[in-house]
Amino acid sequence: MGRSSGGESTGTVVLALSMNFLVFVCKGVGGFLSGSSALMSEAAHSLGDTMNQVFLLTAIKRSSRPADEQHPFGYGQERFFWSLIAAVGIFVAGAIFSFFQGYIALTTDEAETTFGFYVSYVTLAVALCAEGASLTKAVRQTRREAREAERGLIEYIRVSDDPTVKTVASEDTAAVIGIVIAFVGIGLHQLTRNPVFDALASILIGVLLSYVAYALGRDNMGLLIGESAEPRVREGMREQLEGYSEIDKVLELYTIRIGTRELLVAVRLDLAENLSSDQVEEVSGRIDRDLRERFPDVKQVFLDATSTEEHPVT
Repeated sequence: MGRSSGGESTGTVVLALSMNFLVFVCKGVGGFLSGSSALMSEAAHSLGDTMNQVFLLTAIKRSSRPADEQHPFGYGQERFFWSLIAAVGIFVAGAIFSFFQGYIALTTDEAETTFGFYVSYVTLAVALCAEGASLTKAVRQTRREAREAERGLIEYIRVSDDPTVKTVASEDTAAVIGIVIAFVGIGLHQLTRNPVFDALASILIGVLLSYVAYALGRDNMGLLIGESAEPRVREGMREQLEGYSEIDKVLELYTIRIGTRELLVAVRLDLAENLSSDQVEEVSGRIDRDLRERFPDVKQVFLDATSTEEHPVT
Protein backbone atom coordinates (compact mmCIF):
# COMPACT_ATOMS: atom_id res chain seq x y z
CA MET A 1 0.00 0.00 0.00
CA GLY A 2 1.02 3.64 -0.32
CA ARG A 3 3.52 4.93 2.16
CA SER A 4 2.00 8.29 2.95
CA SER A 5 3.49 10.07 5.90
CA GLY A 6 1.54 10.72 9.04
CA GLY A 7 2.08 14.42 8.36
CA GLU A 8 0.17 14.27 5.09
CA SER A 9 -2.74 12.46 6.71
CA THR A 10 -2.71 15.03 9.52
CA GLY A 11 -2.77 17.85 6.99
CA THR A 12 -5.75 16.27 5.22
CA VAL A 13 -7.65 15.96 8.50
CA VAL A 14 -6.78 19.51 9.64
CA LEU A 15 -8.03 20.95 6.34
CA ALA A 16 -11.24 18.91 6.66
CA LEU A 17 -11.68 20.13 10.24
CA SER A 18 -11.28 23.78 9.21
CA MET A 19 -13.63 23.47 6.24
CA ASN A 20 -16.27 21.55 8.17
CA PHE A 21 -16.34 24.11 10.98
CA LEU A 22 -16.65 26.95 8.47
CA VAL A 23 -19.43 25.09 6.68
CA PHE A 24 -21.21 24.31 9.97
CA VAL A 25 -21.35 28.01 10.90
CA CYS A 26 -22.48 28.94 7.40
CA LYS A 27 -25.19 26.26 7.22
CA GLY A 28 -26.33 26.93 10.77
CA VAL A 29 -26.85 30.64 10.14
CA GLY A 30 -28.42 29.95 6.75
CA GLY A 31 -30.74 27.30 8.17
CA PHE A 32 -31.84 29.59 11.00
CA LEU A 33 -32.57 32.48 8.62
CA SER A 34 -34.28 30.37 5.95
CA GLY A 35 -36.06 27.81 8.12
CA SER A 36 -35.04 25.01 5.72
CA SER A 37 -35.06 21.57 7.34
CA ALA A 38 -32.66 20.24 4.69
CA LEU A 39 -30.21 23.03 5.45
CA MET A 40 -30.48 22.42 9.19
CA SER A 41 -29.79 18.73 8.55
CA GLU A 42 -26.71 19.69 6.59
CA ALA A 43 -25.61 21.92 9.48
CA ALA A 44 -25.88 18.96 11.85
CA HIS A 45 -23.98 16.88 9.31
CA SER A 46 -21.13 19.41 9.25
CA LEU A 47 -21.07 19.69 13.04
CA GLY A 48 -20.77 15.91 13.27
CA ASP A 49 -17.99 15.92 10.69
CA THR A 50 -16.15 18.64 12.64
CA MET A 51 -16.22 16.57 15.82
CA ASN A 52 -15.14 13.51 13.86
CA GLN A 53 -12.03 15.30 12.62
CA VAL A 54 -11.10 15.86 16.28
CA PHE A 55 -11.42 12.10 16.82
CA LEU A 56 -9.25 11.43 13.77
CA LEU A 57 -6.54 13.84 14.94
CA THR A 58 -6.63 12.06 18.30
CA ALA A 59 -6.30 8.76 16.45
CA ILE A 60 -3.21 9.91 14.52
CA LYS A 61 -1.49 11.28 17.63
CA ARG A 62 -2.20 8.38 19.99
CA SER A 63 -1.52 5.63 17.46
CA SER A 64 1.96 7.01 16.76
CA ARG A 65 3.20 6.40 20.32
CA PRO A 66 6.15 3.99 20.51
CA ALA A 67 5.83 0.45 21.86
CA ASP A 68 6.28 -0.09 25.60
CA GLU A 69 6.21 -2.97 28.07
CA GLN A 70 2.42 -3.03 28.28
CA HIS A 71 1.94 -2.65 24.51
CA PRO A 72 4.90 -4.44 22.88
CA PHE A 73 3.48 -4.03 19.37
CA GLY A 74 2.74 -0.35 19.79
CA TYR A 75 -0.52 1.60 19.74
CA GLY A 76 -1.31 1.41 16.02
CA GLN A 77 -4.74 -0.14 16.56
CA GLU A 78 -5.89 2.96 18.46
CA ARG A 79 -6.33 4.59 15.06
CA PHE A 80 -8.98 1.98 14.28
CA PHE A 81 -10.75 2.58 17.61
CA TRP A 82 -11.03 6.36 17.27
CA SER A 83 -12.10 6.02 13.65
CA LEU A 84 -14.87 3.68 14.81
CA ILE A 85 -15.97 6.36 17.28
CA ALA A 86 -16.00 8.85 14.38
CA ALA A 87 -18.27 6.51 12.40
CA VAL A 88 -20.68 6.35 15.34
CA GLY A 89 -20.55 10.15 15.51
CA ILE A 90 -21.63 10.44 11.88
CA PHE A 91 -24.75 8.44 12.68
CA VAL A 92 -25.61 10.07 16.01
CA ALA A 93 -24.88 13.71 15.13
CA GLY A 94 -25.84 13.65 11.47
CA ALA A 95 -28.24 10.89 10.53
CA ILE A 96 -30.52 10.94 13.58
CA PHE A 97 -30.83 14.74 13.52
CA SER A 98 -31.58 14.65 9.78
CA PHE A 99 -34.39 12.14 10.32
CA PHE A 100 -35.73 14.31 13.15
CA GLN A 101 -35.65 17.45 11.00
CA GLY A 102 -37.44 15.63 8.20
CA TYR A 103 -40.13 14.48 10.59
CA ILE A 104 -40.61 18.00 11.99
CA ALA A 105 -40.87 19.44 8.48
CA LEU A 106 -43.50 16.85 7.51
CA THR A 107 -45.65 17.47 10.58
CA THR A 108 -45.55 21.29 10.62
CA ASP A 109 -46.72 23.86 8.08
CA GLU A 110 -44.22 26.70 8.07
CA ALA A 111 -43.96 28.64 4.80
CA GLU A 112 -40.53 29.68 3.57
CA THR A 113 -40.06 33.17 2.12
CA THR A 114 -38.33 34.10 -1.11
CA PHE A 115 -35.57 35.62 0.99
CA GLY A 116 -35.20 32.31 2.78
CA PHE A 117 -34.78 30.42 -0.48
CA TYR A 118 -32.03 32.75 -1.64
CA VAL A 119 -30.27 32.46 1.70
CA SER A 120 -30.38 28.68 1.32
CA TYR A 121 -28.91 28.76 -2.19
CA VAL A 122 -26.07 31.09 -1.24
CA THR A 123 -25.30 29.03 1.87
CA LEU A 124 -25.20 25.78 -0.08
CA ALA A 125 -22.99 27.31 -2.77
CA VAL A 126 -20.45 28.44 -0.17
CA ALA A 127 -20.62 25.04 1.52
CA LEU A 128 -20.08 23.25 -1.79
CA CYS A 129 -16.88 25.21 -2.43
CA ALA A 130 -15.52 24.49 1.06
CA GLU A 131 -16.43 20.81 1.03
CA GLY A 132 -15.07 20.49 -2.49
CA ALA A 133 -11.67 21.86 -1.38
CA SER A 134 -11.43 19.33 1.43
CA LEU A 135 -12.58 16.48 -0.80
CA THR A 136 -10.07 17.44 -3.50
CA LYS A 137 -7.15 17.15 -1.07
CA ALA A 138 -8.36 13.82 0.32
CA VAL A 139 -8.90 12.39 -3.17
CA ARG A 140 -5.53 13.69 -4.37
CA GLN A 141 -3.71 11.96 -1.51
CA THR A 142 -5.73 8.77 -1.91
CA ARG A 143 -5.24 8.67 -5.68
CA ARG A 144 -1.46 8.99 -5.26
CA GLU A 145 -1.44 6.17 -2.72
CA ALA A 146 -3.61 4.05 -5.03
CA ARG A 147 -1.11 4.53 -7.88
CA GLU A 148 1.75 3.49 -5.60
CA ALA A 149 -0.23 0.39 -4.61
CA GLU A 150 -1.06 -0.28 -8.29
CA ARG A 151 -4.78 -0.24 -7.61
CA GLY A 152 -7.82 1.64 -8.82
CA LEU A 153 -9.04 4.49 -6.61
CA ILE A 154 -12.29 2.80 -5.51
CA GLU A 155 -10.58 -0.54 -4.89
CA TYR A 156 -7.84 1.12 -2.85
CA ILE A 157 -10.35 2.99 -0.67
CA ARG A 158 -12.21 -0.27 -0.09
CA VAL A 159 -9.14 -2.27 1.06
CA SER A 160 -7.04 0.50 2.63
CA ASP A 161 -6.18 0.10 6.32
CA ASP A 162 -5.71 3.86 6.83
CA PRO A 163 -9.05 4.90 8.35
CA THR A 164 -8.23 8.62 8.63
CA VAL A 165 -8.04 9.48 4.94
CA LYS A 166 -10.79 6.94 4.17
CA THR A 167 -13.08 8.62 6.72
CA VAL A 168 -12.34 12.12 5.44
CA ALA A 169 -12.90 11.08 1.83
CA SER A 170 -16.15 9.31 2.73
CA GLU A 171 -17.42 12.21 4.84
CA ASP A 172 -16.61 14.83 2.22
CA THR A 173 -18.14 12.74 -0.56
CA ALA A 174 -21.30 12.36 1.51
CA ALA A 175 -21.22 16.10 2.24
CA VAL A 176 -21.08 17.03 -1.46
CA ILE A 177 -23.88 14.57 -2.26
CA GLY A 178 -25.88 15.91 0.69
CA ILE A 179 -25.52 19.48 -0.57
CA VAL A 180 -26.81 18.41 -3.99
CA ILE A 181 -29.77 16.66 -2.33
CA ALA A 182 -30.49 19.81 -0.31
CA PHE A 183 -30.27 21.96 -3.47
CA VAL A 184 -32.79 19.72 -5.24
CA GLY A 185 -35.13 19.54 -2.25
CA ILE A 186 -35.15 23.29 -1.66
CA GLY A 187 -35.49 23.99 -5.39
CA LEU A 188 -38.51 21.70 -5.70
CA HIS A 189 -39.96 23.28 -2.57
CA GLN A 190 -39.69 26.70 -4.16
CA LEU A 191 -41.09 25.57 -7.52
CA THR A 192 -44.06 23.67 -6.08
CA ARG A 193 -44.51 25.58 -2.82
CA ASN A 194 -44.73 22.14 -1.22
CA PRO A 195 -42.50 21.78 1.87
CA VAL A 196 -42.63 17.98 1.56
CA PHE A 197 -39.69 18.11 -0.86
CA ASP A 198 -37.55 19.93 1.72
CA ALA A 199 -38.49 17.34 4.34
CA LEU A 200 -37.74 14.43 2.00
CA ALA A 201 -34.34 15.93 1.24
CA SER A 202 -33.60 15.97 4.96
CA ILE A 203 -34.64 12.34 5.30
CA LEU A 204 -32.53 11.33 2.28
CA ILE A 205 -29.52 13.03 3.86
CA GLY A 206 -30.18 10.95 6.98
CA VAL A 207 -30.25 7.76 4.89
CA LEU A 208 -26.99 8.75 3.18
CA LEU A 209 -25.25 9.40 6.49
CA SER A 210 -26.56 6.15 7.94
CA TYR A 211 -24.98 4.21 5.09
CA VAL A 212 -21.64 6.03 5.40
CA ALA A 213 -21.59 5.41 9.17
CA TYR A 214 -22.38 1.72 8.64
CA ALA A 215 -19.70 1.25 5.97
CA LEU A 216 -16.98 2.98 8.01
CA GLY A 217 -18.00 1.20 11.20
CA ARG A 218 -17.90 -2.19 9.45
CA ASP A 219 -14.40 -1.56 8.07
CA ASN A 220 -12.99 -0.38 11.40
CA MET A 221 -14.62 -3.22 13.31
CA GLY A 222 -12.85 -5.68 11.01
CA LEU A 223 -9.50 -4.03 11.71
CA LEU A 224 -10.12 -3.88 15.46
CA ILE A 225 -10.92 -7.57 15.86
CA GLY A 226 -7.81 -8.64 13.98
CA GLU A 227 -7.87 -8.51 10.19
CA SER A 228 -5.28 -10.37 8.14
CA ALA A 229 -3.41 -9.08 5.11
CA GLU A 230 -5.14 -9.25 1.75
CA PRO A 231 -5.22 -12.65 0.01
CA ARG A 232 -2.78 -11.55 -2.70
CA VAL A 233 -0.29 -10.41 -0.04
CA ARG A 234 -0.58 -13.70 1.85
CA GLU A 235 -0.19 -15.64 -1.38
CA GLY A 236 2.88 -13.59 -2.27
CA MET A 237 4.43 -14.33 1.12
CA ARG A 238 3.73 -18.04 0.83
CA GLU A 239 5.17 -18.11 -2.70
CA GLN A 240 8.33 -16.36 -1.54
CA LEU A 241 8.80 -18.67 1.44
CA GLU A 242 8.34 -21.78 -0.68
CA GLY A 243 11.12 -20.54 -2.95
CA TYR A 244 13.85 -21.06 -0.33
CA SER A 245 15.80 -24.26 -0.82
CA GLU A 246 16.13 -24.60 2.95
CA ILE A 247 12.32 -24.85 3.38
CA ASP A 248 10.52 -28.12 2.60
CA LYS A 249 7.03 -26.84 3.36
CA VAL A 250 5.20 -23.82 4.75
CA LEU A 251 2.95 -25.42 7.34
CA GLU A 252 1.09 -22.35 8.57
CA LEU A 253 1.15 -18.66 7.70
CA TYR A 254 -0.64 -16.06 9.82
CA THR A 255 -0.82 -12.30 9.34
CA ILE A 256 -2.61 -9.64 11.38
CA ARG A 257 -2.79 -5.87 11.13
CA ILE A 258 -1.43 -4.23 14.28
CA GLY A 259 -1.76 -0.68 12.95
CA THR A 260 -2.05 1.36 9.79
CA ARG A 261 0.41 -0.16 7.30
CA GLU A 262 1.76 -2.43 10.04
CA LEU A 263 1.64 -6.21 9.69
CA LEU A 264 2.67 -8.95 12.08
CA VAL A 265 3.64 -12.22 10.35
CA ALA A 266 3.90 -15.61 12.07
CA VAL A 267 5.09 -18.64 10.09
CA ARG A 268 5.51 -22.31 11.00
CA LEU A 269 8.04 -23.96 8.70
CA ASP A 270 9.23 -27.47 7.96
CA LEU A 271 12.94 -26.94 7.28
CA ALA A 272 15.09 -29.22 5.21
CA GLU A 273 16.89 -31.97 7.11
CA ASN A 274 20.50 -31.80 8.21
CA LEU A 275 20.66 -27.99 8.48
CA SER A 276 23.21 -26.81 11.03
CA SER A 277 22.26 -24.29 13.68
CA ASP A 278 24.26 -21.65 11.81
CA GLN A 279 22.35 -22.38 8.61
CA VAL A 280 19.02 -22.18 10.43
CA GLU A 281 20.03 -18.83 11.91
CA GLU A 282 21.21 -17.54 8.52
CA VAL A 283 18.06 -18.52 6.63
CA SER A 284 15.85 -17.16 9.43
CA GLY A 285 17.56 -13.79 9.19
CA ARG A 286 17.29 -13.85 5.40
CA ILE A 287 13.57 -14.65 5.52
CA ASP A 288 12.96 -11.80 7.97
CA ARG A 289 14.94 -9.36 5.84
CA ASP A 290 13.41 -10.44 2.53
CA LEU A 291 9.82 -10.28 3.80
CA ARG A 292 10.31 -6.75 5.14
CA GLU A 293 11.94 -5.65 1.90
CA ARG A 294 9.28 -7.06 -0.43
CA PHE A 295 6.32 -6.20 1.82
CA PRO A 296 7.04 -2.82 3.48
CA ASP A 297 3.99 -3.14 5.76
CA VAL A 298 5.67 -6.05 7.60
CA LYS A 299 6.95 -4.82 10.98
CA GLN A 300 7.19 -8.04 13.01
CA VAL A 301 8.20 -11.54 11.81
CA PHE A 302 8.03 -14.68 13.97
CA LEU A 303 9.36 -17.99 12.62
CA ASP A 304 8.82 -21.44 14.10
CA ALA A 305 10.84 -24.29 12.60
CA THR A 306 9.19 -27.64 13.24
CA SER A 307 8.62 -30.99 11.54
CA THR A 308 5.66 -32.29 9.57
CA GLU A 309 5.41 -35.29 11.89
CA GLU A 310 4.93 -33.07 14.93
CA HIS A 311 2.29 -30.85 13.29
CA PRO A 312 0.60 -32.71 10.44
CA VAL A 313 -1.07 -30.49 7.86
CA THR A 314 -4.88 -30.89 7.79
